[in-house]
Amino acid sequence: MNHLPAIPQVEDAPSGLLDGGHLWIQEYVDGAQFQFRLLESGLLKFGDGERTFDAEDVPAPYRHAVRHVRERLDRQALRDATAEVESVVFGGVATHRHSIDYDWDALPSVLGYEVWSDEKGGFFPPDVAEQIYARLGLDSVNTFEKEVRATDFDPDSYELPQSNWYDGPAAGVVLRSKTGERAKLLGATATGSDPTPLDGSPEEIAREFVTEQRVEAVSRKLESEGRPATFDSVFERLFEAIVREEHRRLFHRETNLDVQAFRSAVAERTRTLVG
Repeated sequence: MNHLPAIPQVEDAPSGLLDGGHLWIQEYVDGAQFQFRLLESGLLKFGDGERTFDAEDVPAPYRHAVRHVRERLDRQALRDATAEVESVVFGGVATHRHSIDYDWDALPSVLGYEVWSDEKGGFFPPDVAEQIYARLGLDSVNTFEKEVRATDFDPDSYELPQSNWYDGPAAGVVLRSKTGERAKLLGATATGSDPTPLDGSPEEIAREFVTEQRVEAVSRKLESEGRPATFDSVFERLFEAIVREEHRRLFHRETNLDVQAFRSAVAERTRTLVG
């Protein structure tokens, strides 16, 4: 799968982005680059900015995002929209915690922000991308302003608006033109302070994060979706939720977490609480 290019900082913006035309100003949600493509076989292929994930070995931080797309994507709507489904790549953000503690219950696991067409050799305009995601049953990133004159936008004086996903300023904004150029302007919250790494065995860390409140919340969520809250279903969702919400500490460079051992410890702790 061809990997979509990362969004450059505004100081490295493509020539012409701020010189003319109009901009869409969208929220930059602090997470990880994520993309997917539907194959002719009906299977989905996933990746981040550098890797393509094996269907049976998705990295732990992306499992919630992969499940979200698999459950919600309207494959038939995509096939109806284009004769060459493999020619379209969807780019977005997998929303696991980096610097900002978002409202994880409200924030979707994936927010789409662009759609690439191999046939066009470029991105669809942002308004078209928004419509595509809605048609496919997926959420797109929120837009703060549309059709802003590029020459009126001053990166040095721009004040970041409030985030849609927590009580605080947006981590930044992404500027998009209808011709496919884009750049990001980040604020101080997008980097944040370095968290305290976790210290302890996988079993000790599991006891900290696998709480009765979390187990009950996951069980209620499953039941609200009409799914049985069995041990297996609760455990899988709980593991995804912990990795998503505690990603920054779990995967801190000094934590040195054995993910498989931690997963086993979460399973044992969950089994005890589920009974």
